[in-house]
Order: sequence, then structure tokens, then C-alpha cells
Amino acid sequence: MKIKSTLLGLAAILMAGVVQAQDGWNWPSDAAQEAKARELNAAYTDYMKSEQYVDATKPLSWLLVNVPELNESIYINGTKIYNGAADEVSDEAQKRVYQDSVIALYNKREELYDNAPKWIENKAYYGYGYYKNVKEKLPEVVGDFQRAIELNGELSLPDLYSAYFDAVYRNNAYNKAYTPEEVLGIYNAIQADLDKAAAAGTDVSRPKSTTEQILVAMELIDCDFIENTMGPKLVADPGNEQLANQIFKYSVQYKCFSSDAFLQALEIIDSKNPTFATSQVRAMRYLQEKDYEKAEPVLDKALTLAENDAQKAEIQFELAKLYGAKGQKSAARTAAKEAANLDESKSKDSWKLIADMYMSSINDCKGGESRAKDYSIYIAAYNAYQRAGDNTGMANAKARFPSKEELFTESLQPGQTINTGCWIGETVTLATRD
Repeated sequence: MKIKSTLLGLAAILMAGVVQAQDGWNWPSDAAQEAKARELNAAYTDYMKSEQYVDATKPLSWLLVNVPELNESIYINGTKIYNGAADEVSDEAQKRVYQDSVIALYNKREELYDNAPKWIENKAYYGYGYYKNVKEKLPEVVGDFQRAIELNGELSLPDLYSAYFDAVYRNNAYNKAYTPEEVLGIYNAIQADLDKAAAAGTDVSRPKSTTEQILVAMELIDCDFIENTMGPKLVADPGNEQLANQIFKYSVQYKCFSSDAFLQALEIIDSKNPTFATSQVRAMRYLQEKDYEKAEPVLDKALTLAENDAQKAEIQFELAKLYGAKGQKSAARTAAKEAANLDESKSKDSWKLIADMYMSSINDCKGGESRAKDYSIYIAAYNAYQRAGDNTGMANAKARFPSKEELFTESLQPGQTINTGCWIGETVTLATRD
């Protein structure tokens, strides 16, 4: 997971500032020791100012060993010096010595001054940079990030959450450190903090995107996990809106729309905070299951929540199909025509739906007294297929027109008009199939 570019600006912000003096200097009581301590304190600070970090470690090391309680500044400046020294050297073993020294300074600083909230983020950031590929060290790195959040309520810079969650990802990859539920708990807590920062006006788009990419890379969530792990928890706690929202979000993200867990989560969300999208999708699930009694009121609700004619047309078309499936053909036709009127792009499908209903109505509408009248419904179907631009449908309908002989027998001619009667109730111009 490449998040280096996300974190480039953090070091300068977190580590800025060189401490020149602190209150509470504890110089040795022995004059010779005091003189040496003053000399080496001046020496290391001069080296530090000129960015000669390796040289600065020598006098600083003497101070840390011989006068560890001299002043907190030797720990504050010391982390900068040892980190700089690690960057200066090419030998990997020596680099690691300097890096370990940075972390050791933080630990000693806490022992002496007990002020971890001031610097725990810095320690976590340094540790992440040093140890993100070191299996044994990753639990400590994650622990420092978590401790920073516990002590300060949040991480001060949103991009630090990317480093934190990447450390979680690596700790899990190396050490199998978490259950999927625990990872999700960490991820959701991070998102809550980022949402809080966003509400305060901070741009969190980058860490939001990065942490989401990391979660996907962990491959912890799939449809089976949603259905068999998260689903039963929602069944046991149906009032848990947070869990319902998680299931809904992950179901959409991983395209797990057919699961029972998704439907239950959707029902909870749509009942509490309905939107056009939630009501529409919920109704579609009911329609897939042919549960028309549940689908119809939800479609009606979606129609009231629609924000434009295109959305209204979508719902009217679904209502047309629902009415048709229930045998309410007249209502289905009305809804289909409304869909076509609202959105031109729905016209073809709407008129094909109407035509198909006409074609399937012969048994319902056949009176048996006039073949011309009975077969006139196919002419009405032909006209509807024509409006749909369906040449195949037109051909099938025309093949069922009355013949010239049948019209002649009833003293009728092509070009005359006749009403189809029945629920169709259209006046059509007679034509023959031959």
C-alpha cells in the first residue's frame, strides 16, 4: 500500500522546532562535571544547527548517559538529531541503531517527565516510518497511534490516520493480529474521527480515500462475511442502526445485493431515513421476490421522494410492471403511459409493455361473436409496438390480424374503425394479415 505521498508533509509539521532552552536545568553539583556538561550541551546544539547530526550524537550521548535529568530539551532535540543521523548514514545496521535511539528517547522522556500527550503522535509517526516492515515492531507502532487517540481524543493531522490504518493493515498481514470485526471497528472509528474533522471544515478526502483503499486491500469483507457474520448480529439487534448502515455500505461496495442481510439493513434504513434510492432499491428487491404486496407501498413512497421526472418515470414504469403482474392491466397501462410522458427514454419500454399486455389479453377479451372484434386487439397491439419501435412485435401482432375473408364475412372492410372493447377499449382501424 503506497501512502508515502500522502504523508510527505507530516514530518515537517510534526517535528518542527528546535528547543534551545527549557526551564528546570539540573546541572551537576560537581564543578568539573558541570563544566563538561555545559561544554557538550553547547557542542551538540552547534552540530544540530549546522545539521551535522552524526557528529551531534557524540556529545548528546554523553549527556544522556551521565546527566539524563539535565533538561527535557536533550530528549526533544535528541529525537531530531538521531532521526537526522539515521538519514545521514547508509549502513543499515547503524541506521537502525539511530532509529531505535529515537524511540528509546521517547520512552525515557515519558519515564522522567510523564507528558506523553505532547509527543505521542511524533513517536507513532517515527515508529511507523522505521518499523512498518518489521513484524515484531508493528504491534508497538499500532499501540502508539491508538494511545495518541486515547490521550488526545484524536490525531491532530488527518493524514496520520492513513499511517495508522496502514500500520494496522501490516500488523494484520504479518501477525494475524485482528479478527475482521476488529479491523472494521478500527476502520469505523477512523472514519468517525475524519467525519468530525470534515464537519469542522478540514479537507479529509485524501485520508478517506487512502484508508478505504487499505480496507479493500485487506480483503476481509465479502458477501459471505456480510451475510453470515454481520447479518446474524443485525438479526439479534434489529435496532442497531449503525450496524445496518455498515451492512448497507459494504453490500453496495461489494455488490452483495441478493443477501438477506442487505435487505434487512435496507428495510431499517429506509424505514428510519428514507430516500428515493433506498426506497427504490428496497422495492426492487421485493419485486425480484415477487412480493408485490410489500413492493407496492414502497414504490408509492419512492414516487413521493423522487426529485425529478426521470426518477418519477422509473417508479411509474416499475409500478406498471407490478400492476401487470397482479393482473391490474388497466392500471398498468396508465402507469406505463405516465412513465413515457415523464421521460422520453422510457417510451420504448413503456409502449412495449402495453403492447405485450394487449397481446396476452385474447383469452380475457375474446367474446366469440365477432372474429374481427376479437382480433382487433392485435391491431391495438401492433400500434403500441409501432410506438415502441419494435419491428418483431409488429410482425407478430400483424400475423394475428383478421383475414380479408373474415372481414368480408362480417360485411366489414379494411379502413373501417372498430372498438376493441374489454379493458383495452381502443378504437382501431381495421387491417388484414393477408
